[in-house]
Amino acid sequence: MESQSMLMNFALQMPSLMQLMKLLDMGQPEDIYEQISDIIKTYISPQETIILNVLSATVDFPTCESIRMSQKVDKTGERTLAVVTKGDIAPEGLLEKVIADEVNIRLGYFCVRNRIENETYEEARKNEARLFSTHPLLSKIDKSMVGVPVLAQKLPQHLSSVTEALTAFMRILSSFKKSIKKILVRGEFDEYPEEKEMHCTAKLVEMLDQYSNELHSKNFDEKEDFLMEEIKALEETNGIGLPNFLPRHLFLSAMQKRVKEVALIPEDFVDRVWNYIERIVMEVLMHHCENYPTLQSSTRRAAQNLIVKKKNESVEWVKEIIGMEKQTDYTCNPGYLATYNKLMGQQQTFMEIIYNPGKVSVVSLKGLGEIDVGHLRKHLGLVQQGFDMKMRVIAYWKIVLMRLVDSMALHMMFTIQKMINKDMEEEIVQELMAPRGGGIERMLDESPMIAEKRNRLKESVKLLKESKEVVSNIMDKISSPGDQERD
Repeated sequence: MESQSMLMNFALQMPSLMQLMKLLDMGQPEDIYEQISDIIKTYISPQETIILNVLSATVDFPTCESIRMSQKVDKTGERTLAVVTKGDIAPEGLLEKVIADEVNIRLGYFCVRNRIENETYEEARKNEARLFSTHPLLSKIDKSMVGVPVLAQKLPQHLSSVTEALTAFMRILSSFKKSIKKILVRGEFDEYPEEKEMHCTAKLVEMLDQYSNELHSKNFDEKEDFLMEEIKALEETNGIGLPNFLPRHLFLSAMQKRVKEVALIPEDFVDRVWNYIERIVMEVLMHHCENYPTLQSSTRRAAQNLIVKKKNESVEWVKEIIGMEKQTDYTCNPGYLATYNKLMGQQQTFMEIIYNPGKVSVVSLKGLGEIDVGHLRKHLGLVQQGFDMKMRVIAYWKIVLMRLVDSMALHMMFTIQKMINKDMEEEIVQELMAPRGGGIERMLDESPMIAEKRNRLKESVKLLKESKEVVSNIMDKISSPGDQERD
């Protein structure tokens, strides 16, 4: 969204002088409500206008007339912000109101304290800061949502010096880094309570579980033609040597076949995760840069380039671990021997059925279910070796799957944290300082359209100040009968 007009919905507070005078001269016509509503709509309808709703903490937000009116022209609330006053009068439930956001205020809520009597501006701000930091209820509201100074930073502002631009840039980086760390690492989603897509740690766990299920869903242990693949492999490598000796390369070949079958699943997972992270990073980054459109292109480009780089690094890492699983069979995990010994404990019963043609040909093996073994009686010389090889592969495959899931989880979390803590900030700074980035000075630039609007708004503010005295005089005449008679 553009840096947007400084017209912060004057229409909700004061119509134009000419229109106001016309209404006053007319008295109060029957359709005065409709006339005022039409005047307000002319101000809040343009898409480049920010709609500022001033809400009292003492009322229910959905019942406010100004809210209903702004929702007619800004249904999604993407250009509406709310300033909540009188929090010191009605603090109960205010936190819940601004978090629940029942009226869809996309530009955020800002809770402020009204000036009281003869307070100076400085006194009012000190008292405001004290209120929101010490009050038992109001102090629980996030500091990014309280105080006039915070509101002033949120509103579009024009930077007039490199120092101001650098300060604003560092503030943007700091706030972005804080937000993205909360969302992607710590699992805090108070900034996006209702947007499930932004509950990132839970989403990442969900994606990891899906990845694990995809890996485990590959069924390599078919019950039909049980052990025939192993027996054929043994027959093809049969030679002069010790009986019941299991060549290591047969085991590796069987494992390589399984690893090759699942090799694309980790790559697809990495692609999905980084696409998701890109959406989250862009959402948060553009939110923090929304008041500086000249900065958005550089920061967006930097973030996208970095994420592409990280995705490619993850893909290369996946290829390496897949390559390692294909080349080497090793584990120190005691679970391998435990599983293997448990499976081999069924070998004697299995072989008894194989060697006894009079018995039924169906055997029940724990972990594999009921299996018809009648076809194996034609290969009695290799069944025992085939069974041994099968159980070794099954036991070791469980370890491989565990490694593919656990290492992926550790890699993703490490890479994300490194990106947030160091890489993203460096990438954005380098992009901004590059010749094509335009440097910090680029933040000082305004498009001709925005500059023209700013000049018009300065004139509008000047006119409104002058109008205040004229309106006051008119109101004095209306309220003074003696003056009316003399006129």
